[in-house]
Order: sequence, then C-alpha cells, then structure tokens
Amino acid sequence: MSAVFDKPTILQRILPLLRGFDWPLIFLLLILSSIGLTAMYSSGYDHGTRFADHGRNMLLAAGILFCVSQVPPQKLMALAVPLYTLGVALLVGVALFGITKKGAQRWINIGVVVQPSELLKIATPLMLAWWFQKREGQLRALDFAVAGVLLAIPVGLIMKQPDLGTSLLVMAAGLSVIFFAGLPWKLVIPPVVVGVVGIALIVWFEPQLCADGVRWPVLHDYQQQRICTLLDPTRDPLGKGFHIIQGMIAIGSGGLWGKGFMAGTQTHLEFIPERTTDFIFAAYSEEFGLIGNLALIVGFLLLVWRGLAIAVNANTLFGRLMAGAVSMIFFTYAFVNMGMVSGILPVVGVPLPFVSYGGTAMVTLGLALGVLMSVARSQNQPTQSPQEAV
Repeated sequence: MSAVFDKPTILQRILPLLRGFDWPLIFLLLILSSIGLTAMYSSGYDHGTRFADHGRNMLLAAGILFCVSQVPPQKLMALAVPLYTLGVALLVGVALFGITKKGAQRWINIGVVVQPSELLKIATPLMLAWWFQKREGQLRALDFAVAGVLLAIPVGLIMKQPDLGTSLLVMAAGLSVIFFAGLPWKLVIPPVVVGVVGIALIVWFEPQLCADGVRWPVLHDYQQQRICTLLDPTRDPLGKGFHIIQGMIAIGSGGLWGKGFMAGTQTHLEFIPERTTDFIFAAYSEEFGLIGNLALIVGFLLLVWRGLAIAVNANTLFGRLMAGAVSMIFFTYAFVNMGMVSGILPVVGVPLPFVSYGGTAMVTLGLALGVLMSVARSQNQPTQSPQEAV
C-alpha cells in the first residue's frame, strides 16, 4: 500500500517566511530605494560602475534584511554582549595596530581589512537595549550612569581614530536608547540648554575664535577648521569652503522644480565634489528641485514614523528600544547629511541612506532594517520571556 505526499510549492515554502512582514515599511523602502537608484544613475552613470554597484549593494542589503528578520528579537538580544565585546575589542586593536589611510586610523587587518566602527552602529544600541531589559522595573540613576559608560567607551575610541561622523551616529543611536528607556527630563534639558548656548556663543564670537593662530582644546585641527568653514565658507572658497559653497549653489540653482533628470550643470560639469557619495543630495536637489527634496524628506519622515510605530507596539522593552534606536539612526543619517550639504552643519562623512554610494553603509542599514522587521514580525507571535534568551 503506497501513500502519496504532496510536495509544497516554492510559493508555499516562501510565504511563511514573509508572514508578519510590515508591508507599509517595505513600501517606503521601495520608494526611497527607487529615488536612490534614480539619483545614482544621473550622478554616477559616467562614474565607472557606480550605478550597477549601487544596485548590487541594495540587493545585498535586502538579503541581509530578510535573513535578520527571521531571527526573533529574543535571539538578537542574546547576541548583544558578544557583539559589543567583539566591537570594542576590535576598536582597541585599531588604536594599537590599526591601518592608517588619509590621516585616519580606522581599519584593522584580521585576515581581511575591516572597519570595526561600522559594527558598533548596531552593537552599541543592542547592548544598551539588553542592559535596560535586564533592569526593567528596577531602574535607578546608577543604571543610566552605567549605560552612559557603555556608550562613552565606543564613542571615545571612534573619535580618537578620528572619525567624527561615525561617532555622532553611534552616539545618536545610544542616546536614543537611553532616552526611550525613561531618562528623566531633568537630566535631558540641562545638556540641551548648554549645547544651544554654546552654539550661540561660537556663532557670536566666530571672528575671534576662528582667527589665525587660535587653537581650540579637545578638537583636532581639521575639526576646528570644519566648524570655522561652516560659519564662514568664504574664508577659503577654493579650499576648505569649496564643498559647502558648491553644494549650496547646486541646491539653490535647482529652484522649485529642478533642472530635470540628468540636466544638472553643477553635477555633470563636476563642480560638486563627491557627487555620488556624501554630496549626492546636492546633485539630486539640482535636478529635482524643492519638490523633489520635499518628496525625499517626507519619505524619510514616514520611515521614521513607521519605525516608531513598530517600537510602540513591540512586545518587550528590548524590542521597543531597538526599534526606536533604529528609527533614530535613519533620522540622524538623513538630517546630518542634508544639513552638511546645505551648509547648516559641519562636513562629516555621513552618507544619505539609500541614495549615497557605499557598500559598508548599505550593509549596516540592511542589518538595522532587519532588526526593525524582526521586531515587527514578533508583534503577532507568542512572546517568550526575554530572560530565557540570555
């Protein structure tokens, strides 16, 4: 007597893997990716294989997103301590034995050359979320102090390389976790007030602070120059101020509707430096104008809003903190990049998500989105006690 078993089709095998996916989030990612591919084709079609490589990087990020989304948040939580420890150890290795390129010591050879600071963009908020999950229901001021130390270690090591852009991203992700964990407003407001007053004083006393021969403590010379150039780009229009001036010219010349696809003169006459990486927003603004900028900004705001909505509905404190941190990572990326290109923030090496060329940054974003999607998928599944994962 023989029995016949029906083999499941490929579709029947795939559908369970897609169950629980947040489709509004997927839709927003497709929109932003389409904008990114369009901008990259225009600014990089004559720049080697940038467009094809950008598309490949997006597919790689999508694969990472899919794979990480299959891992429940409880198992991601179990990776927090090992990943953070590995990342900090590699940063110490960079400080001792790192490879120096263009005056920065950011890489280390461990069989392959890696940049450990990229790992800390995810490992740091993961570690902080793990810490607050373990302390849930019994948080004290000391617990926030410990979290501050856990954040300060990687941020300090990254700033020492020096890498101001990455240290800002790691700090923003970590501070968002600490804030969402319930940091009292009385501890939030004073640093904000001090920061605002400090910025106002720097702007007011810019002629004296940026005079020749004046050196600022703490900051490296090149970081001081970036701030002074931001305050007055015309101090060195053909040198340090060239990036900011050309970026503002390109953005302003786009007007309301832009010059049209592949019709940007500043872009294609190569006045915009790094037009496929850090300054691609200037190229995009020139060709698609204010309307295109508003569409891109709305897309990022909706992405952040959707991420925060996922955070609010998460089953555990760990999931809420990680989803909130990932959302703020995207906000920080977009705000800092657009701000530096527009001349309202110093120039730092922060790419525009989905738009700027960069394989490592795209992989990091895919990993972050995978974590966000994992939290979204867990909302409709039975909850396991977070303590069981550790």
